[in-house]
Amino acid sequence: MIYSEIGYYSLVIGLTISLPIFFFSIKNFRDNKILDYKIINFSFIQLLLVLTSFLGLVLSFIYSDFSNETVFNNSHTTKPLFYKISGTWGNHEGSLLLWLLVLNLFIFFFLITSKNLWKNYRILTVLFHQLIIIGFFIFLLDSSNPFNYIFPVPKEGLGLNPILQDPALAIHPPVLYLGYVGSSIIFSSVLAATSLNYVSKIWALHIKKWVLISWVFLTLGILLGSIWAYYELGWGGFWFWDPVENISLMPWLALTTLFHCILVLEKRSTLTSWVIILSITTFTLSMCGTFLVRSGILNSVHTFANDPERGLFILTFLFILIFISLFVFFVFHKTDKKSLISFSLVSKETSILINNWFMMYFLSVVLIGTIYPIFLDVISSEKISVGPPFYHKLMIPFLVPFLIFMAIGPQLRWIKSRLRGKIYLITLFIISISASFFVVKNLSYNFLINTVLIGSALYLFFVTIRDFFSKEFKNISQNLSHFGFSLLILSILFNNLFSNEIITNLKVGERFNNEKFQIVFKNLEKSEEKNYVTFKGYFTILESGKEDNLVPELRVYNQPNIVTSEADIKTSLLNDKFITMNTVQNEEYFNIRYQVKPLMIWIWISVLLISFGGILSLFNRNRV
Repeated sequence: MIYSEIGYYSLVIGLTISLPIFFFSIKNFRDNKILDYKIINFSFIQLLLVLTSFLGLVLSFIYSDFSNETVFNNSHTTKPLFYKISGTWGNHEGSLLLWLLVLNLFIFFFLITSKNLWKNYRILTVLFHQLIIIGFFIFLLDSSNPFNYIFPVPKEGLGLNPILQDPALAIHPPVLYLGYVGSSIIFSSVLAATSLNYVSKIWALHIKKWVLISWVFLTLGILLGSIWAYYELGWGGFWFWDPVENISLMPWLALTTLFHCILVLEKRSTLTSWVIILSITTFTLSMCGTFLVRSGILNSVHTFANDPERGLFILTFLFILIFISLFVFFVFHKTDKKSLISFSLVSKETSILINNWFMMYFLSVVLIGTIYPIFLDVISSEKISVGPPFYHKLMIPFLVPFLIFMAIGPQLRWIKSRLRGKIYLITLFIISISASFFVVKNLSYNFLINTVLIGSALYLFFVTIRDFFSKEFKNISQNLSHFGFSLLILSILFNNLFSNEIITNLKVGERFNNEKFQIVFKNLEKSEEKNYVTFKGYFTILESGKEDNLVPELRVYNQPNIVTSEADIKTSLLNDKFITMNTVQNEEYFNIRYQVKPLMIWIWISVLLISFGGILSLFNRNRV
């Protein structure tokens, strides 16, 4: 109980610290040439108070303080320590407290890493960011208090949803939030820079690091969520176009576009309007995700809150921030005619601009597919779900030119470029299409689109490999990310085209046979763990003379009383062999789902390469 009280009063005091921060910021805005260190000191105090509050909640979970409503709803005495700690942010209230902590952490690091920048710009960034921080403080204390008291104190808690008791999902939210909250610094910074007409090369060089940090964390957060969905939900896939998955993908698309615009602004002092609009859009999409996930509007396996009142608060808060940002943009943004430097149709600027339009198209498709069912439900009370066919039909045809421009763009020069001496681009394109033709010639469906799509991905793949050596490892961060993206597209395509799946019902001792596989259900064993009972099925898979032994599980958790299916996966460089089992009601049979998923590990590796390219960019002094 003492930890909850400390946590609650730390939040209250932390909110009041915003007053001196505002006071000294406004006072220092015109008076001195040097930033008043009181602003930094009070920002540090506010950070310490929020950290204390967060640690208070963590300790409440560790010691199973069921007088705390959040702990009671999301923990249990038999839950392992690791999941008690991760349960802190595995709920609505705790996740928002973590969000607030990262907000304070980022603005403090912003202040201590921007000492060489204009004082007024730093102060105005703090003021805009404090508006966001205050909004989250009020939201937590008013409608999402993580320290509500229960009396009489229950002896036991309700427990955490078993599918959330997983190592990947335990670290997925903090990593994802670092990406989301990073967009808040970009948002505050761009509003300050726009208000002061400070959107320049110097500003671009500074904010590029924050864009990269946010982008890397968001990429890794999406990767962790995808890996978790792959093996925990038992569907055997890595992306389902689930609304909450889309919510994280949209700011990633906007951040990727923003980063490329920042590169142009840094090098050529142009595309300023693009940079401002994309900075606002990225943060807006991150906040929209918070609203949709916590309002209960979305129908998703990921949604963990269902409270329209909370959603209304976030929506109102978001509208206020959007109004402020639009006001700043239309009133203070002035296009400097000197910055409107013309560039040739064949140039690096043009290629980036074209790919920006493609990225905005992909973003629009995902946005429409995510929110259209919501509007349809509100208008006509008709409930529909938008699935993979919608996204595939609208996005795949445009993916081909996008990949081609992505391959050609880095080969061009700034302002004006010539295609002379670039015969290798045509040669590699012919090789790519030919290789793709031989790969898919035996397929009986969608021959043309698969040939072109795989060919364009191979084209980017071959061009980036050539760049690693022909450019003497210059721009290695860019090449690595582009190479990783080409590898990702190729892995996804081959995974989709060459996957195999068997679904059948078996009981112990039976076997399933077809032309490719033989599945033998050998045995079923029961054992007890700390907070669940497990039933392990022992299977032997015979394929092409090779034998694999797989052991999927059924787990019956004691609190809450839920049955989950745990996949067993045998991974190699070529494919994953994936098996799950589920009970058939009132039968001694089990429903068995066996899949062979080609190149799954390369999907994860490719995203890691993309992220590592972004990390290298943080330390890369070279200019593209």
